[in-house]
Amino acid sequence: MTVREATAEDRPTIHELVAAMTEELWQRPFPPPQTTDEWLDEQHVFVADADGEIVGFAAGRSSDAEPGHLHLIYVKPDHRREGIGKELLRAFVAQMREDGAEQITLDVDTSNTHAIAVWEQLGFTEFARRLSAPANALEGRLASTEQGESFVSIHVQTDDERAVEQAVRKYVPRLGSSRGSVIGPPRNGWVAVYDELADGDPQLARRLGTELSHAIGSVVAVFSLEDGEVVRYLLIDRGSLVDEYLSVPDYYGELPPGDAIALGSNPTVVARLTGADAPAVRTVARTALAPAELPPAPELLAQIAEIFGIEGAEHGYDGAQSIDGGVAISYG
Repeated sequence: MTVREATAEDRPTIHELVAAMTEELWQRPFPPPQTTDEWLDEQHVFVADADGEIVGFAAGRSSDAEPGHLHLIYVKPDHRREGIGKELLRAFVAQMREDGAEQITLDVDTSNTHAIAVWEQLGFTEFARRLSAPANALEGRLASTEQGESFVSIHVQTDDERAVEQAVRKYVPRLGSSRGSVIGPPRNGWVAVYDELADGDPQLARRLGTELSHAIGSVVAVFSLEDGEVVRYLLIDRGSLVDEYLSVPDYYGELPPGDAIALGSNPTVVARLTGADAPAVRTVARTALAPAELPPAPELLAQIAEIFGIEGAEHGYDGAQSIDGGVAISYG
């Protein structure tokens, strides 16, 4: 096998390899661009030639905008693990060095975990992220002048209010600077926790719920209303996330189908951990493509919490100030 610069006669085969690469790997939320002869004319293109058969290629260029950028590299599946990709990369890097490039850059899809591992082994590190959002959904969000209400409530499956209070006092300060927390009295076998810091950050609420579940050794349900439009819940059992639901899985951006399905409720798990009626969970905790296809988010949250047997999920920290018998914690 030899690596050489591509010739005009190699172009049809290179186009075939680009098509094969696209079919195998393309998972971006928009159609792939066409790789034309004109585009290839602007690149340094190297091919791996195995006894007259082109089994791989690499294409890239060095410019002011993209110094030493590898645009494409691909090896046929039945010729992988033979060191061909490394030889193609070696030839490309040598050319870029000759062109004066001091850095080699490339793009890799987050879904291509195998390629990411290979590039990291070769010393590549992430320096930027390319994000995507559906234009119509983004337009709708930008048109909204007011952000809807957001809040979080955390519910620990226990009657030991004192143990929950101690855990909250221990873990909330580790998350950041919170104005305060409120611990509700036991209701239906659940102790509610409301925290000002968690209200503004669902990721912090997730961390706090995980810590409380681990500390108490119990099931924790985290409910959140987000932007007044979508409902999320997490079920955490002894520190491990076992179910996550988001009423509109693509609300924050289009997801791969498998990820969207994973954000649907698992009625069997819910029933096992909370005693809820599984058919009722399946009926109420539905997902949709848009918030308008579901009941208003505050109403949907209340319906799901009721099926779980949880009271007090309809508000966050601010609404918890008036809870009878609640314990208020201040972090001064």
